[in-house]
Amino acid sequence: MADEFRKPALFGGSEFEAFAGGEDPAAVLRAAHRSAHLLLSRARESDDPDVVERLVHYTDDHGLDALAELWARSSPHSLPGALWRIYLVRLLIRQDPAGVALLFQRGTEVLRTIDPVIAGAPTPAGPGEITELADTILRGLFDGDFANALERAAAFCRVTAAGATSIADDQEAASPERATELTTRALRLTTTADELASCARMSRADTLD
Repeated sequence: MADEFRKPALFGGSEFEAFAGGEDPAAVLRAAHRSAHLLLSRARESDDPDVVERLVHYTDDHGLDALAELWARSSPHSLPGALWRIYLVRLLIRQDPAGVALLFQRGTEVLRTIDPVIAGAPTPAGPGEITELADTILRGLFDGDFANALERAAAFCRVTAAGATSIADDQEAASPERATELTTRALRLTTTADELASCARMSRADTLD
């Protein structure tokens, strides 16, 4: 399959949109897996660093619509499902880097695991460091150890979830609505962490498709 795409791609919006449009579930599933495999192989086979950077910053220029059309309905335990979740985590960070940095920092203070080390953020981690961490993790999918990048993302989600839970406890009496919002976010982050960790194990076993 990779032999069909020997030249480095620049990855404008049309490259993703070319796979989208079908509503037949089987066609959508095939397009999701094919696009995920092609994009990953093209990035890894290219010697041009701009290819990876365009992938990392794709949603900054084009939004999530094309990726959602391709990958949002994929199994969480699949290659397109893993890519979709990594892009979502990055978007979460970029939408509110200060807020996420606060949750992550609290998580490092209350969590008694090695997850902060696995995630790889400096201590303390401010908005700039958290934003850079998101880019580094996503970049690692395309030019580093794929399973390691997934494990780092999973660890980041666990740390941030722990921070959200801790702050929710602090807010319970004074602001119950805020506490509920943070608890819901913590649950979603924990679920995402579990899904990414499972994908990392599958990747190491060479069963992630």
